[in-house]
This record gives sequence, structure tokens and C-alpha cells, in this order.
Amino acid sequence: MAADTPDAPEPSFDADRLTWAVLLGRWVEFARGALALPDDQAGRAMCGSVADIIALQAVWFALQHLDELDADERALGVAKAEVLIERHARAVAQRWDGVEVPCELTALIEDAREALTKSRGGM
Repeated sequence: MAADTPDAPEPSFDADRLTWAVLLGRWVEFARGALALPDDQAGRAMCGSVADIIALQAVWFALQHLDELDADERALGVAKAEVLIERHARAVAQRWDGVEVPCELTALIEDAREALTKSRGGM
């Protein structure tokens, strides 16, 4: 059936899905790129930190949308975010022990903590 016939469904694009697909693709490429890191202490630390980086970024994004939740869910989300941020920040610190943490990774942890602090103010 041709797209211009009256019975043809209109193509629809969900902006959230498109955004999610693009974001997911970006992190998949990031994870693949980690396989090419040098086999030294810093390279191994970065490769081992991929899951933590993705989790910290996901928490940061989730905190940006807390206002879409009911008050009880917001409180639960903030509590979970705090646990996740500290868990992944601690894992990064342990993994990078003895090696300088890249400033971008330090900034990501700080950004997640700042988002958490801001989200507490909105409750």
C-alpha cells in the first residue's frame, strides 16, 4: 500500500525513543572504544570504569527528570541516586588508586553529586 493512500498509517517518531536510541548508541560506541585502550594501568582502569561511567551518566540524566515523578517516587529516586553515585564513585576511586583520574571522569562524578544536591532542594 502506498504511503499517500488514506488507509496508510502515518509514520510516527517518538522523540524520547529517538533520544534514547542515540544515547544508547553513543554509550555502546564508548564501550567498544574501551577495548582499544592501552594495556597499561590507566588503560585498564578506564576499561574497568566503563560500566561506572555509564551508570553515573544515567543517574545524572534520571535526576534531570525527577520533576516528572510523584513526591514519594522522587524521594525514593533521590535515595537510590545517592547510593548509586557513591557506589560508582567509590569503585572508580579504587580502580584508579595510584593513577591520576582523568579530569572528565572527576567532572562526571562531581556533576552527578551536584545534580543530587539540586534534586534535594526541589523536594
